[in-house]
Amino acid sequence: MSARAMPYLVIGGAQVAIGAAPIFARYALGGAGPLAVSALRLALAALVVVVIARRFERLPARRELAFALAGIALAAHFATWIASLSYVSVAISTLLVTTTPLWTETYDVIRERRWPTRSFVAALILGIAGVALVVQQRGAGHPPVPGHELVGEALALAGSIAIGVYLLIVRDAAKDARCSRLATRQIVARTYGWAALSLVVAAAISHEAPPAASNLPAWGGILAMALISQLLGHTALNASLATFSPSVVALSTLCEPVVATVLAGFIFHEALGPATAAGGALVLVAVALTLRAAQPAREQSASL
Repeated sequence: MSARAMPYLVIGGAQVAIGAAPIFARYALGGAGPLAVSALRLALAALVVVVIARRFERLPARRELAFALAGIALAAHFATWIASLSYVSVAISTLLVTTTPLWTETYDVIRERRWPTRSFVAALILGIAGVALVVQQRGAGHPPVPGHELVGEALALAGSIAIGVYLLIVRDAAKDARCSRLATRQIVARTYGWAALSLVVAAAISHEAPPAASNLPAWGGILAMALISQLLGHTALNASLATFSPSVVALSTLCEPVVATVLAGFIFHEALGPATAAGGALVLVAVALTLRAAQPAREQSASL
């Protein structure tokens, strides 16, 4: 394989690894509840990144608290999104959870008290229309708990907002002079650790136990989420920043719901109706417009 093709293989492999996460989650949910599954996924991932981080640089208490809050938001993201997979199809859950850029950009527009760009207004309109079409499909994909599609859709949207909160907290905390020098592994080790701890406590309070030792599909799903989707997938995505611009990497993540939908079609025989497919396309276009409008300014400021 040529060296020129390797970066494309890395970024493409990252999308497949991350896009397969909901498939792994479905298997994991066959043996445990969403809180237990989320806790095990984050605990395994946190263990690896803590070992890689080796030692922790001391930070002001205010910044440590910010990373703890970010970890709690990350825990909420995984708990709500994984729970949504019990009530709606993989395609619908994954499409709705990709709407995060719409919420984060809306927050920035409000906080900075600036007029939104035309492209963002168009993206917001397209996103709302797309979500409206997506949530109209009922009974698609034979979810484990049919008849509660609105619950699943609400959980998926909550997951998209929660990961947006996580990203905003980490972004703002990293602007601190002390935090700006932290390696990514130091930040990730902190947030993953707090997320894992939050989920372990929540699972214990909810009396959600891990899968039985004999339930190999459930354990396989959990291990695959932690090692393949979380560590390999996200690590490869970060590695792609050495070759591709942040805009390209961000836009490449739109492949994730497509990968998830194709895999769910083959494995779980999920089928999308015309309205849902059209709504999904609108959501992806809306997210792409938002990313294209938001990224160039950030890349320019980062290069100064």
